[in-house]
Amino acid sequence: MKLQEFKKLLSASQPPQDFPLPLQALWYEAKGDWHHAHHLAQSAGDKAGAWVHAYLHRKEGDLSNAAYWYSRAGQTPPQSPLATEWEDITQALLQQHT
Repeated sequence: MKLQEFKKLLSASQPPQDFPLPLQALWYEAKGDWHHAHHLAQSAGDKAGAWVHAYLHRKEGDLSNAAYWYSRAGQTPPQSPLATEWEDITQALLQQHT
């Protein structure tokens, strides 16, 4: 699936249930439900979940917590705008999902 296709799914009431938790978290975050996204990312228990978790804390403004989760994910904290990071993470996870 491509990023544009994922974005079209944002018009639905729920994300596809066959999506891994980190992708579902990104879907909920894009819909404005940070808390549900955070719960899903935290529940994932893998590096992809840690990466989304890091992004969510960066968006929240909790940069020290975000740094911890970027480290757990094996990622460098980005300097890009949040919207760009969301797209980058989503594209990377979509590629892993296919």
